[in-house]
Amino acid sequence: MLTPRKVKHRKHQKGKFRPQAKRGTYLSYGSYGLKAEANAWISARQIEAARRAMTRFVKRGGKIWIRIFPDKPITQKGAEVGMGKGKGSVDHFVSVVEAGRIIFEIDGIPEETAKEAMRLAGRKLPIKTKFVMK
Repeated sequence: MLTPRKVKHRKHQKGKFRPQAKRGTYLSYGSYGLKAEANAWISARQIEAARRAMTRFVKRGGKIWIRIFPDKPITQKGAEVGMGKGKGSVDHFVSVVEAGRIIFEIDGIPEETAKEAMRLAGRKLPIKTKFVMK
């Protein structure tokens, strides 16, 4: 799974979503892509599950690019811990994805295969996604 090697601050605040993505809204590497249609936090586990689904379907053919990286630490307090007593320890990492952001790109395979691979990957993610091409 993807995790940062080093972080400037160990624990982050929640933050707010912007209405629409400003960066990463166009295909840069591949011919086909998967675009987010809503704002969400996508965990490292979800990214990895989607990547595996795509890779298995294309039988390790073509080239896949992951355009998002989980760099936001999410904290979780232990079970049965009362209110107060500070912030919990880092549990997992997420990527903040705004609507319009390209999540995955793929190239080197036919359009129908790419479409089905992206559909399978989209099922692993917590948001509605759309297949896009150049």
